[in-house]
Amino acid sequence: MKAIILFGHGARDSRWREPFDRLVDLWRAQHSGVLVELAFLEMMQPSLEEAVTSLVGKGATDIAIVPVFFGQGGHLRNDFPVLLQNCRGKFQNISLSATPAVGEDSAVLQAIVDFGARAL
Repeated sequence: MKAIILFGHGARDSRWREPFDRLVDLWRAQHSGVLVELAFLEMMQPSLEEAVTSLVGKGATDIAIVPVFFGQGGHLRNDFPVLLQNCRGKFQNISLSATPAVGEDSAVLQAIVDFGARAL
């Protein structure tokens, strides 16, 4: 079974996660047949490992991790690969893949341009 993890940085202010919760709601409304979980690098729960554990417990065998970051900074270049490798070691029978940061996708960048254009 396929699943997706939307992976964000995390913050001290709990309101910071509200757009991530809306992303999950949108995902579930549009892709109800594919499980989705949030995960955070730091300061918020669940962690990446906790999200993978939850999805595996629900029957997921093929999990795509989508870093909801604007670009490939130090966290995605240094911290994320270690977390992903640890999960791959713990869940050896599960396929774990990762996409580039969402901010590197041309459609996401165009959506931001369109958002800015609507503000004019």
